[in-house]
Amino acid sequence: MSSWDQTKFSLTSRSRGSYLITNEVLSKVPQIKEYEIGQLHLFLQHSSAGITLNENCDPDVREDMTSSLNRIVPEGDFYIHADEGPDDMPGHVKSTLVGTSLTIPITNGHLALGTWQGIWLCEFRDYMHTRKIVATINGLKRK
Repeated sequence: MSSWDQTKFSLTSRSRGSYLITNEVLSKVPQIKEYEIGQLHLFLQHSSAGITLNENCDPDVREDMTSSLNRIVPEGDFYIHADEGPDDMPGHVKSTLVGTSLTIPITNGHLALGTWQGIWLCEFRDYMHTRKIVATINGLKRK
């Protein structure tokens, strides 16, 4: 029989950058260990940050990603929406490009990530924000 679990949690506050958060997610969603097979769906409840899977080993990749996204979506006075400063609208554009949700398979109580894959938070605002995630698991629990 299929089972469901859902939890909402906050991530550590961070300013602009790309951050490996796999261990933080695992600590906040220990129910993963209870599932033989299933899916973990992570939904970031924000419109100026993103969540993605990428390189989990070399921190240079995270720096390069941040600088690449800053070049792709520059700040400037050409945006109409700037209610919260010059990084506001670029943050919304980057959020759309990167996305705000992930679905990761669960196999034998573990996330079925590739060898070099990790869960990243991409924070697009300079000011430190506390971001919230809704984690939903669906699958077959271990016997």
